[in-house]
Amino acid sequence: MSAPLFLVDSLPGRGPYRLDGPEGHHAADVQRLRVGERLVLADGRGTCADAVITAVAKGALDVEIEQVTRTPAPDPALTVVQGIAKGDRGELAVQAMTEVGVDTIVPWSAARSIARWKDDRPLLRWRATAREAAKQARRPWLPTVTGLASTAAVAHRSTFSLVLHEDATARLAAVDLPSTGEIVLVVGPEGGIAPEELAAFEAAGAVPVRLGPTILRTSTAGPAALSVLSARLGRW
Repeated sequence: MSAPLFLVDSLPGRGPYRLDGPEGHHAADVQRLRVGERLVLADGRGTCADAVITAVAKGALDVEIEQVTRTPAPDPALTVVQGIAKGDRGELAVQAMTEVGVDTIVPWSAARSIARWKDDRPLLRWRATAREAAKQARRPWLPTVTGLASTAAVAHRSTFSLVLHEDATARLAAVDLPSTGEIVLVVGPEGGIAPEELAAFEAAGAVPVRLGPTILRTSTAGPAALSVLSARLGRW
């Protein structure tokens, strides 16, 4: 079993380090890690440290950092614009997309979104979900979850955008991909993408694509498409 990962604000070089705060509490009091066990410390910005536990206290661990590594940011970056969904489907999408390897998640208030965000609480849940999923997946880079975006903002976000749409003829598995920059993938809510939204995306240069003959839920379409892109880009 791989060593658990804990997120910290910054990492020193090799040597002693104390893990405290919420992450220290989780490691010492919830997971009950013991002296001699190994863990990974990460700053969520590509730097990871392999460490061994030297002492355990209430709500904290003392560790010895043995090795520090730096992982470059993925290029091209993968951004998913996720239409807001009702219930917990949005959070399920965020969790799975983070585990698969998304770099940025953009919540989108689509015309056919049943749910509407009236405050920042849903956004905070998405960010907390992404953080925990990144730890579970042992990711050196924590994905960014941006603020809520409009259709106009989504349309002009990137020079290369793909829109998952059931009427598309181009296949995601075959469409040409850039070798650098940002790839934006737009996923609609439960009711799909409205014709005027699709027209706005296409007018900005986006390409409608499909995964296959079946229709996926909004919570599974993004992770499935990211899997295809990860394989095609050599991430997997």
